[in-house]
Amino acid sequence: MSAFTSTWSKEFKDYFVSPIAYMVIAIFLLVTGWFFFSTFFLQDQASLRSFFNLLPITFAFVIPALTMRLFAEEFNVGSYEILITMPVSPVQIILSKFLAAVCMVAAMLLPTLAYAAFVAWLGDLDPGPVIGGYLGSLLLGGSFAAIGLFTSALTKNQIIAYILGALCCFALTLINQMLFFVPSGIMELVQYLAASYHFQNIAKGVIDTRDVLYFASVIFLGLYLTTIAIQARE
Repeated sequence: MSAFTSTWSKEFKDYFVSPIAYMVIAIFLLVTGWFFFSTFFLQDQASLRSFFNLLPITFAFVIPALTMRLFAEEFNVGSYEILITMPVSPVQIILSKFLAAVCMVAAMLLPTLAYAAFVAWLGDLDPGPVIGGYLGSLLLGGSFAAIGLFTSALTKNQIIAYILGALCCFALTLINQMLFFVPSGIMELVQYLAASYHFQNIAKGVIDTRDVLYFASVIFLGLYLTTIAIQARE
């Protein structure tokens, strides 16, 4: 467990050694802040709805940038061979990198609590949707991080890893926007596959086990596919 902790700690600290973390956080806060404040006063209600509505598409763009280097860089510079000689299993390596990415997502969301404080200062903010929204954000972020980790394990090129991860995340985000083009018989199935659909349910403040199970399944599948991709390289 100490080896796992040290591996996770190293991965998390590495985000702040390079400028990537600061650039991603800055872009995320600029985009979400601009859209939130530009629409907040038009809604004439004390809520974070505009922020959470934008979050899935923003995460689909941002989170693959956080995960693209996790394995691709290791393969490119040859440091993965050194990493596997440490007293830590491949599964622990994958989990440590995933946990570091999720912690990075949490760190990215932390400054946005200022939006909630601002809205609460102006009006009567309902805490239910806020708590549900941030819980859903972590689940959504974890799902996209698992997908990004998998695409990073497929290649040595970080740009390719980012493009593949972003495409997968955008597909899961926007698939429910294509319901008009799918047969009515599979409409419910297509909607169920949409990450944004489950996120918006949780963001309403209603915690449904079906939504939580969806995100848990995506995370498990992403990590499982990552394990297969890593084993194929050994």
